Amino acid sequence: MFKAYGLYSHIQANRMRSVFLLGGFVVLLIALMFSFALIFEAMGPDAPLDVIVARAILDVKQGWPFAFGAAGLWFCIAFLFHQNMIDYATGSAGIERAQAPRLYNLLENLCISRGIPIPRLKIIEDGALNAFASGLREGNYSISVTRALLDHLTDAEIEAVLGHELTHIRNRDTQMMVIATIFAGIFAFAADLTFRNWNFPFGFSPRRDDSREDRNGGGAFIAIVIALAIIALSFGVSVLIRFALSRSREYLADAGSVELTKNPDAMISALRKISQNATIPAMPSRMQAFFIESPALLPESGWLATHPPIEARIAALVEFAGGRDEPAQAYVEPPQEPPPSFLPPGVGPNAPPPPGPWG
Repeated sequence: MFKAYGLYSHIQANRMRSVFLLGGFVVLLIALMFSFALIFEAMGPDAPLDVIVARAILDVKQGWPFAFGAAGLWFCIAFLFHQNMIDYATGSAGIERAQAPRLYNLLENLCISRGIPIPRLKIIEDGALNAFASGLREGNYSISVTRALLDHLTDAEIEAVLGHELTHIRNRDTQMMVIATIFAGIFAFAADLTFRNWNFPFGFSPRRDDSREDRNGGGAFIAIVIALAIIALSFGVSVLIRFALSRSREYLADAGSVELTKNPDAMISALRKISQNATIPAMPSRMQAFFIESPALLPESGWLATHPPIEARIAALVEFAGGRDEPAQAYVEPPQEPPPSFLPPGVGPNAPPPPGPWG
């Protein structure tokens, strides 16, 4: 039995875990509704904290259909235009076969040999070595690679990277990541609205006088502080969930690439080279989890990491896929060709002197 299947023993567990993680977004959405209800009630008639909380709970019970309807509307917009949003955020652009015949041939050979629908190919004009897959449904999937990755990796290594991204598509990882990013956008929007536009507590705050605070123990103020804490916590947890979804799937995508190409050494070599120059400083933080390796200038670690460590991914391929870890050559910028000269050949300051009459 092919050794790479050792990693696939965790597929079902990871998929179930991802379902539970995405289910957590529903809980966070309800928490977000409650926080805004708290702020709304705190700005209303004078009342102690327990009354404000009771009113906020009633508001949530009465208003949840509207909140979920608004979230559903945002999801529909993102479903229809998510690829345009992703292309704009990452700088991806479509590329024709005539512009990259080598890339098209490698992808088509890999897909045809395995009976996989061929996704669209896109290019990111950047000097980093990186790639990602995106899309929600059949006919909408795409794989984007950077120009430097195409220039510096061998055919076998590019094939391994394409196999990695195809596995994300086959396992529906791209769907999960797009959905997670879309829902995370709701919490980011709410956090920006609250902390940037309102600028509480240094700018906006509910109007209150000393007599009101004396009577109610500062109930409105406490309610708003609780609401802001819930909004901040919801945003933080949504980010952690999105990062966890990415980390749990990179191991499976590496193993899936080995299954498709039957070449674990190429996957290991590609990861080594990519890790030396994966940084795309201008890449938005919400898009970093899509890539084969984090494009962040200073990648986070631990719970805040979007990807597992390269060393851990390579160790898994060595142990379960029978790969060999050989040191990759240092990344070297390609030499720049001198500008073309307007002088004819053999003419110029460096040209040899013409022969004299005696030879």
